[in-house]
Amino acid sequence: MNLLDIQWTKTPFYGVRNMTTYLRSLGYTVGKCHVRTLLRDLGLEAIFPKKNLSQPHPFHEIYPYLLRDVAITRPNQVWSADITYIRLAEGFAYLTAVIDWHSRAVLSWRLSNTLDASFCVEALQEALFKYGSPEIFNTDQGSQFTSQVFINELASRSISISMDGRGRCLDNIFVERLWRSVKYENVYLYGYRSIPDARAGLTDYFNFYNKERFHQSLNNKTPWEIYSSEQVRVNQAALN
Repeated sequence: MNLLDIQWTKTPFYGVRNMTTYLRSLGYTVGKCHVRTLLRDLGLEAIFPKKNLSQPHPFHEIYPYLLRDVAITRPNQVWSADITYIRLAEGFAYLTAVIDWHSRAVLSWRLSNTLDASFCVEALQEALFKYGSPEIFNTDQGSQFTSQVFINELASRSISISMDGRGRCLDNIFVERLWRSVKYENVYLYGYRSIPDARAGLTDYFNFYNKERFHQSLNNKTPWEIYSSEQVRVNQAALN
């Protein structure tokens, strides 16, 4: 399963046939039906570079996508959240994070062994408490993010709610890129055994990601350099 997760992160367009061929090239005797079952268990789906962890709830309201052709020019203009799967030596974990689109800064994150909405709400509440409110908050249409408790946190602060179109992974591309970095630069390297191990390791990683990891798209600055310095500038401009 680790091999499938690693290869899927590298080639999200691989379906059952290509994944079967890949495993056979490594010497594994495996059939398509078994590979299909494993991919389904992992929540991995070809073509869409997104793990199918967030299932829609049939009675939850879905909001339109608000960010098409919108220029992202300042911190706290757009935040988004997503969930990814992490395989542990002793089971599974689910990771959610809140990211600022302009700076790529990770504002908060949580690990959970279940997919209920509570860990997503906790991450949202922490980000709002520490950094104020964004103008727009974007998520997918998963039940965690369409739950009333999550929506209420946003609506009570008059934050505009945006949701990806079904199957449109690129609508939340900055979080998708974050997950790739997390997997290749941390999770796959350390092979965490348990949630406490993963939590400790990811704490160090996200601190590195925010404050030490240079991004070419940010003119070789760190996310925190962009977020903190430009947020000060925006606040000063608002006072003038």
